[in-house]
Order: sequence, then C-alpha cells, then structure tokens
Amino acid sequence: MNSTLPPGAQNRSAASEPLSRPRRLLSRLLRPIATLFAIGYFLLDAVAYWVVRPVVGQLARLPLFAWFGRWVAGLGPYPSLVLVLVPLALLEPAKPVGAWLFATGRPMAGAAVIVVAELVKITLVERLFHIAKPKLLTIGWFAWGYVRVTAWLAWLKETAPVRAARRLLGAVREFANRVGRRLSLMVRRAGRG
Repeated sequence: MNSTLPPGAQNRSAASEPLSRPRRLLSRLLRPIATLFAIGYFLLDAVAYWVVRPVVGQLARLPLFAWFGRWVAGLGPYPSLVLVLVPLALLEPAKPVGAWLFATGRPMAGAAVIVVAELVKITLVERLFHIAKPKLLTIGWFAWGYVRVTAWLAWLKETAPVRAARRLLGAVREFANRVGRRLSLMVRRAGRG
C-alpha cells in the first residue's frame, strides 16, 4: 500500500476509475466530432465574413456607430453581457436555417439569410463584444470561460484541416483578386476604345 495516500484513498480512486474510463472513452469519441463540427462552423463563418467585410467597413464609418459605442461603453458588465448575448442568440440560428434552405433547393434564399445574419452579427455583435470586452472580463465566470474558449480556438486554428482550409481560402481569395484585376483592366480598355 502506498504510504503517501491517506487511509481509504486508494479504495476511493480504485472505485472511481471504472467511472472515469467510459468518460475518457466518450471524450475521445466526441472530440473529433466536435472538432469537425467546429471546423465547419468556423469555415462557414470565415466565408461569410469574407463576403460581408467590405459592407461592414462602410457601415462602421457611420456616425450612428460612434454614438452607439460611447453608449455601450457607459454600461456595466452584466448589461453589456445581455447586450451582446441577445442579438447573438437571435442571429446564430440563421446559419442552420440558411443551410436548410440550401439543402431544400433554395440556394438564393439560403445565401440571403446567411449573408444578412452575418452582416448584422459582424456589424453589431462583434463591435459590441469588442467595446464591452474589458467589462465582460471583470465577470469571473465569463473571464474563466473566455480564457478556455480562446485557448481551444487557438488549438483548433492549428489543426491540419483548419490550416488546409485557410490555405484553400487564401488561394480562392488570390484567384478572385486576379480575376477582379483582369476584369477591371478589360473594362478600362473597353472604355478607352
């Protein structure tokens, strides 16, 4: 018997070991599924962000957003949290709805739902979060969760599928830029002739 363990501790650890094996097995089985789901979710998010980013830049310059940012900065931690979570809870279900519309043969409606939801989410929720983040991090449980989620996202971004997807997205972006430049050059030449 190990002398460093208190009396009865070895019996407790032996009794809890059979319970931890199924949990570890379940965790091992669910982690790849959760990772694939997260990769798909973040890829959809990245593509939607790439599409709506130019519009977001234009909207962010409106004076309304400067006024709104000052108003949010004056709120306390919990009202700021509610202000971030309510629109997020309303907008996130739009992605599955858009995917469902795609799957049921309505791609234009699906794209419209996803793009509009992303546009509103990026312009509103992400700006709200960045404005309110210092206050939100004063909430203990929020700070604890934020650290863990950001660590998990950092790990996820370094997985091979996400790196491959980033390379693919970069190649698509470069291809779109080349096509755009060629089209622009063709339009200018046609305008001169």
